[in-house]
Amino acid sequence: MKDDIQKQNIGDIQLDDEETTAPYTASDIKDSLDDAESEDLDVEEFVDTDEEGKEVGSSEKLKQLREKLKIAINEKQEYLTGWQKEKAEFVNIRRRDEESKQEFLKFATQNLLEEFIPVIDSFDMAMSNKVAWEAVSLEWRNGMEKIYNQFKAVLSKNDVTEFGEIGDKADPAKFHMIGVDSTTDAKLDETVSSVLQKGYMVKDKVLRPAMVRVFQK
Repeated sequence: MKDDIQKQNIGDIQLDDEETTAPYTASDIKDSLDDAESEDLDVEEFVDTDEEGKEVGSSEKLKQLREKLKIAINEKQEYLTGWQKEKAEFVNIRRRDEESKQEFLKFATQNLLEEFIPVIDSFDMAMSNKVAWEAVSLEWRNGMEKIYNQFKAVLSKNDVTEFGEIGDKADPAKFHMIGVDSTTDAKLDETVSSVLQKGYMVKDKVLRPAMVRVFQK
């Protein structure tokens, strides 16, 4: 008989698996507590104890639970906000670090390209002297021209272009004027009359201005 009563009691409180595993959020629990407090239910008052061991009724216990839930929700929001701020700061740090790396690489590449330019100048000077250039063997000239073209290819690959031709408008931002040639032709005024040294640009930035003489009336 006693065993039957125990089994019956156990059966009265047993819940289905679906009910015990149902996912309840803090918002769901808060809404349930709000409904329980707002509805006029005929609930038998029970006595419980709080954390300090004091006796409290069901309505008081409900208020305490609601307060604890409110505190928990606020703490959760604070943790979430803090995490979002930390994540945003981390993303910003990574972005600034990447920008710094790119700027460093750009600066290092520019310095390296500038070192190439005097080498190109030496080749240009050597090949511009036709008598001396053609006096050496064809094999040697072909080898030097191949090296010269390799240097030029490196500059071109990095968006470096040369400028400075006779007839160009003498832009002070791009040309370094080292001499003046007189002219009576208005169309030639302030244009390049001769080029002593080519200029170089990387994209829209001048790496080295061209050294030129300029026509002036």
